[in-house]
Amino acid sequence: MLLVTNSTQVPFYFILMGIPGFEVFHTWISIPFCCLYAVSLMGNTTILAVIRSEPSLREPMYLFLSMLALTDLGLTLTTLPTVMGIFWCSASEISFEACFAQFFFLHGFSFMESSVLLAMSFDRYVAICRPLHYVSILTNRVVSRIGIAIICRCVVAVLPPLFLLKQLPFCGSNHLSHSYCLHQDMIRLVCADTTINNWYGFVLALLIITLDPLLIVFSYALILRSVLRVGSQVERLRALNNCLSHILAVLVLFVPMVGLSMTHRFAKHAPPIVHVLMANIYVLAPPVINPIIYSVKTKQIRRRIFLLFSHRPL
Repeated sequence: MLLVTNSTQVPFYFILMGIPGFEVFHTWISIPFCCLYAVSLMGNTTILAVIRSEPSLREPMYLFLSMLALTDLGLTLTTLPTVMGIFWCSASEISFEACFAQFFFLHGFSFMESSVLLAMSFDRYVAICRPLHYVSILTNRVVSRIGIAIICRCVVAVLPPLFLLKQLPFCGSNHLSHSYCLHQDMIRLVCADTTINNWYGFVLALLIITLDPLLIVFSYALILRSVLRVGSQVERLRALNNCLSHILAVLVLFVPMVGLSMTHRFAKHAPPIVHVLMANIYVLAPPVINPIIYSVKTKQIRRRIFLLFSHRPL
């Protein structure tokens, strides 16, 4: 048993968990995980390549989509080494510092995805409710500032709980419940008062997991009110169809996020497999499904992907 009583001692390592109870099948389980990671990497890279190669896609909507694809790539690359390392090589050990680094990037990219989706909802609001002012409101300079604000917001949100947790003593078991380092999982191994951490986590959840969806819902309420004023039913359906991709992306992120949070807070005694499945869905669903959604539902992206892979002149 490894002990750490304060942050000045030599850092120890954590033991990551694969799929509990199915360790002998890890090689076979790695196949669908490998396929999902491949879809995520290929899909998001393709969207970035298409947007970069086509000047007509340099509009704010596609710039925000680029941010979403970059965030999904970051989320994928953050968890891929430890997940596939466990399945392929039984490499379950991760150093103290590496675990905290993964903690920072994993939660940072997750919050960044929420922030990008919030920015995309603002983009949809301006495009539908104030179409004549769209170009003047969402200039490239404004989009760049929004991107910088998103990065700053996520760094400011993640660094305090990271430093607070790092100062606390870890003692007893060093076994984590997942294939990567989650704050909710790591804090269980602390043998000290975690009141400040818990309150900060609650406020953070309130400001991001709760506030972002509420603002997105509010923006869509304004969009719906504007759409209902349109006389033509065809125009209504066209406007709502333009928002469908974003609505699906919002559900893909927030449903697993809320489910994982609720599982950790109110189902602590549930079988370990429940926690593991919820965590894997939370990490893998958005990066895998988002590029599929936007490739299928966005005509311009779908057309450029077809031209790209058919080797026809762009």
